[in-house]
Amino acid sequence: MTVTLADVAARAQVSPATVSRVLNGNYPVAASTRERVLRAVDELDYVLNGPASALAAATSDLVGILVNDIADPFFGIMASAIQSEIGGPGGRAGGERLAVVCNTGGSPERELTYLTLLQRQRAAAVVLTGGAVEDAPHAAAVGAKLRKLAEAGTRVVLCGRPPAPDTGAVALTFDNRGGARALTDHLIGLGRHRRLGYIAGPGERTTTRHRLEGHRAALSAAGVEEDPRWTVHARYDRRSGHEATLELLRRDPTLTAVVAANDSVALGACAALRESGLRVPEDVSVAGFDDLPFSIDAVPSLTTVRLPLAEAGARAGRIAMGREEPPLGGVASVRGELMVRGSSGVPRG
Repeated sequence: MTVTLADVAARAQVSPATVSRVLNGNYPVAASTRERVLRAVDELDYVLNGPASALAAATSDLVGILVNDIADPFFGIMASAIQSEIGGPGGRAGGERLAVVCNTGGSPERELTYLTLLQRQRAAAVVLTGGAVEDAPHAAAVGAKLRKLAEAGTRVVLCGRPPAPDTGAVALTFDNRGGARALTDHLIGLGRHRRLGYIAGPGERTTTRHRLEGHRAALSAAGVEEDPRWTVHARYDRRSGHEATLELLRRDPTLTAVVAANDSVALGACAALRESGLRVPEDVSVAGFDDLPFSIDAVPSLTTVRLPLAEAGARAGRIAMGREEPPLGGVASVRGELMVRGSSGVPRG
């Protein structure tokens, strides 16, 4: 026999409307009443009809988290932190949200598909993580999707992603330019680096452009003339870092430093340098970005820029759930911290 909302109301000795308020979490209810309702839900094993509830309400209990690659610690850390903030009071049917991690694989088409599916499901919130694709038609299409989501009552938060003006989305942006400039400033400040190879990420990503702009700003400020041979683009993974470093050495064997787009790329760079008979940091200094968990355990440990990924993800989750006020103007910049470690030592003469 199917347990109904009326059955729960009778067991809790409250009205069906009160049960509905507790389960939907959209109206204040006294703590003692809430506890009585949730106890009745547990005792009767009542299951809320999600699709019907979504049709009756403005939004459902679904929260979408879009990531480029969940296997990448950069995205995994943020997704985990976001999810930790979107649950209800714990283990019961009142106020919880179902987190769905949508892995785009870097595909603009899949990003749009997931946004469409979340719109159809009347998602309570959507959090998009990481850099955006720099393509005008795609940006316009994403902007249109975000506006429709916001207009339907879905909270939209961008975490580590540039703002999307006129969409209603809140943006927590990473200061990739500032972090990259500080990193290259540090290397140049060691006194003898004038030939720095740079492994940039995929060319179509905002994160790639912003970090490369910061690197180039540091070179310019120090009067270092950039050689086009010193920059290669690669994916944000170890294998690509390995291959890109070998290409840099082929182009210019006299490089004294390699700056990598992220820490995974930096690990690949270190491996390629060792295979080429070069020591890190005695012969070539290496630096990464993000300060992923393995960075400090690398040998030598990586000089990098620490982005507060978990903190930013948790804040995005709280904003998505309406438990924290959005930043003034809907945009906040999250700064990184330079972490100087063993991989950026004295270059060769």
